[in-house]
Amino acid sequence: MTPQEAKQKLAEKGITAVDYAKSNGFNYRTVVCVLNGTNKGRYGEAHRVAVALGLKGEAA
Repeated sequence: MTPQEAKQKLAEKGITAVDYAKSNGFNYRTVVCVLNGTNKGRYGEAHRVAVALGLKGEAA
């Protein structure tokens, strides 16, 4: 899944980035950066966000 597809999936469910971040315990700015593709989610919280969004596998 690409960041654009993840963003679309959230939009279809009516979930904003703020809602997603709050409900999953993530920093809003990190979620936005991962959804926009400016942060590839290679490590740390960004990686956890990417995994939760389905952009990366658990071991990636």
